[in-house]
Amino acid sequence: MTHLPISEAERVRRDREVSFARGNVRYEGGILSDEIERLNARYINGEIDSDELTAAILASTTVRHG
Repeated sequence: MTHLPISEAERVRRDREVSFARGNVRYEGGILSDEIERLNARYINGEIDSDELTAAILASTTVRHG
């Protein structure tokens, strides 16, 4: 899917969103895999949207579902 460029404000918002989620994972004792961090970077940079990020994380073999 092709996405329009995101604004700097949107990029900052996404970065904060990912940082918050990363903090929650660490608080629970988890560590995000390199694969998930690459997906997060793509989301922050506007290459994928939140639905695509969620789908990719759920499809990842590095994520354990509890």
